[in-house]
Amino acid sequence: MSAAAASGRPALAVASECAPLVKTGGLADVVGALPAALATQGWALRTLLPGYPAVMAAARRARQVAGFDDLLGTPARVLACSHAGLELLVLDAPALFDRPGGPYLGPDGRDWPDNDRRFAALCLAAAQLADQGIGAWRPQVLHLHDWQAGLTPAYLRARGSTLPCLMSIHNIAFHGLTPATRLAALALPPEGFTIDGFEFYGHVSALKAGLTGAQAIATVSPGYARELLTPAFGMGLEGVLQARAPDLHGILNGIDTNLWNPATDAAITPYTSPAGKAANRARLVDDFGLVPGDGPLAVVVSRLSAQKGLDLLLDALPGYLARGGRLALLGSGERALENAWLAAGAASPGQLGVRIGYDQALSHRMYAGADAVLVPSRFEPCGLTQLYALRYGALPVVARTGGLADTVIHANEAALAAGVATGIVHDAESIPALAQALGQLCQLWQDRRVFRQMQRNAMKHPVGWQASAPRYAALYAALSDNNKADTP
Repeated sequence: MSAAAASGRPALAVASECAPLVKTGGLADVVGALPAALATQGWALRTLLPGYPAVMAAARRARQVAGFDDLLGTPARVLACSHAGLELLVLDAPALFDRPGGPYLGPDGRDWPDNDRRFAALCLAAAQLADQGIGAWRPQVLHLHDWQAGLTPAYLRARGSTLPCLMSIHNIAFHGLTPATRLAALALPPEGFTIDGFEFYGHVSALKAGLTGAQAIATVSPGYARELLTPAFGMGLEGVLQARAPDLHGILNGIDTNLWNPATDAAITPYTSPAGKAANRARLVDDFGLVPGDGPLAVVVSRLSAQKGLDLLLDALPGYLARGGRLALLGSGERALENAWLAAGAASPGQLGVRIGYDQALSHRMYAGADAVLVPSRFEPCGLTQLYALRYGALPVVARTGGLADTVIHANEAALAAGVATGIVHDAESIPALAQALGQLCQLWQDRRVFRQMQRNAMKHPVGWQASAPRYAALYAALSDNNKADTP
């Protein structure tokens, strides 16, 4: 364990993924970045992860710190190790996690049918570890991430523990539902299956268990925190969150500004000003087989799903291409959207380049070479894409929702006159509004002086954890100190 980790106040994060070991989205980036950010604030955060094959490979030299003869029907052990600057606890339960595919889906793209048991086991192990401790180590706070960690408070309370929990919502669309008939199999306390507990329309909701059982709730932007209180965004849990509104905190995500740094990025031709993007732009044009046009070069780096609004972008795209704009897209997801984008690329050779899949190094080159990054999401809790775009001087064109609206300064007349604009913000879920935003992007591109000023603004915009880490640290401290005051 690092000296910084050893000297800080102990806390435990519980999550289903963590960069750089396992990642399906922004959740992993946040879980991977928070320990270093909080170390600067005097907190030593260990992270409990499932023992997927990639995680176990990183834990080859780990030591066993706990064991379970019967963890929801299977033997398991907990290993401790350090990896990539992270202090990890790994739940080694081969029957649950040693399998091909991703964290949640099998090779056939379907959910593992025992996902409820897999992540209930993670929560049960977290509760026991936190309550009993490991040697002299015992966390003062548990930080739970999304539904996969949501059952932890229920197991803690069943043990009589008063350890405080912070529940983070990264995406409320996923509840972790399972039938009520699974209560006994998951060793859940039946008294918790109520409207004020984890019951949700006759099912067990792991996310609701976290929302009702944690002492505080966080989500990943102030905008999303406000949206979650409404039926349009609350996904059936808005009433629960309205009742917990005093305990709900919207704290913006940050990015790792060392990993995402155009001045030192090994994947690109490094630069420190917008003028330095030229070589990367030329390479991006070649990478995607584009013919240079007289408009801006935009990129999309995204999961292809309805949430991300990329069906809307397909409808708004012809006008943008007609004005000389070019677009390069990298992503994968829903098969229908993949096919639709491949067809659009085939219909517009030289103007639209499409790559299905994900390539980390290529994504860095795309941000470095792009004039703009398009994020037309229907909803977006925080979003990291626009933060990468700002860091690399690619103007974000984003929907007015969640963290997108919190992080991009729209190029209206006042912002342009004051010289503070960093991007373009448009109404969400509106093809005309998106088309108008793309038109504004083309118009701004023609005035290179204004465009370069916006790029400089973007590159100076704070996108790291400097503001958010102290807020998390203060929240941890309040939870821990309140618990000490309430404990006899």
